[in-house]
Amino acid sequence: MQKKRILICDDEEGVRESLNLILENDYELDFANNGAEAVNKIKEAPYDGLLLDIKMPVRNGLETLEEIRKIAPELKVIIITGYQSVEMATKAMKLGAVEYISKPFNKSEVFEKTRNLLK
Repeated sequence: MQKKRILICDDEEGVRESLNLILENDYELDFANNGAEAVNKIKEAPYDGLLLDIKMPVRNGLETLEEIRKIAPELKVIIITGYQSVEMATKAMKLGAVEYISKPFNKSEVFEKTRNLLK
């Protein structure tokens, strides 16, 4: 069975590395350092899911999600943020995010939410 493809977009290398360690055995992973890079990657290849940080330079997660919805409306998205804000979560959900993970996250939460997202 072919592994599902996930794009992880976060400007922090440590977060990308942590998510890689949690998900690498079960998914094919690709990485973007910022929103602009994520949009370009999604234009070039299909993904089954996206883990997207909210607060990033160049283009924040909400702006990125808004643009991604135009090119891949069916893409399943989990928002990741260190800023627990009901307003941000609400905006992300209105833009089509399916789930929300707060930093610092724990391994089981990331794995379970990702697995549920890509069932």
